[in-house]
Amino acid sequence: MKRIFLHLYIILLALLATAPAVNAQNSYASLKVTSTKATGAFSKVEDSLRKQFEAKKINWPPQQLYVRSFKYDRQVEVWVKGKTEEPFKLFKTYRMCMQSGTLGPKRMEGDYQMPEGFYYINEFKPYSNFHLALGVNYPNASDKLLSDARRPGGEIYIHGGCVSTGCIAISDQPIEELYVLGNNVKEQGQDFIPVHIFPVKYNVKKSFEYLAQATKENQQLQKFAITLKAAFDQFEEKKQLPLILVNKKGEYIVE
Repeated sequence: MKRIFLHLYIILLALLATAPAVNAQNSYASLKVTSTKATGAFSKVEDSLRKQFEAKKINWPPQQLYVRSFKYDRQVEVWVKGKTEEPFKLFKTYRMCMQSGTLGPKRMEGDYQMPEGFYYINEFKPYSNFHLALGVNYPNASDKLLSDARRPGGEIYIHGGCVSTGCIAISDQPIEELYVLGNNVKEQGQDFIPVHIFPVKYNVKKSFEYLAQATKENQQLQKFAITLKAAFDQFEEKKQLPLILVNKKGEYIVE
């Protein structure tokens, strides 16, 4: 029964993803012609990225991209790989320029929280007030069940600049690189670029101790953080993305 239940939720997640995927693809298709900022980023950054990949002995262009962010540590990691069976390799770590909110998931509009959980890039936004921006599909299937039903919030981005009301601000040069990388893996056929947002970097002693202290009197938040840790640990071990499902309570299931 459990397997049947999980397969039903795979179907549900696929249905929920359909509309944003179409919008993202439409936006992506016109990237190079709709914005001088985006065009400038492509011409300026792509050569630099090639050289950086060569220096790190990583094949260019990457076939797949994975982004993971750590709130407390204020880091955004960019992982890449070639063929599906290959392990991901860490390409670069960006410093988060600004963030808002505290540890814990986003649950309503106006709470200034950066989400925590498992997402993907659903929009390329060349006309951003913050240089360039990549949309994150908050609220996802879990958030739609656990967040405020009327006002869950939205419009979460990874973007340039140094201002945040729940978004991931990484300043202008890093967003140019990430934007170009996102475009390249789209061209290579990656439809969904995963973005995993964690409260802390679990393998950093100071960060994990802070998380334990911050959640010790909140069992619900502690349980949520432990679930996210399961995905972190699995990726650390295998350098492959775990399968993430959502049950009828809105809880993540990591397989």
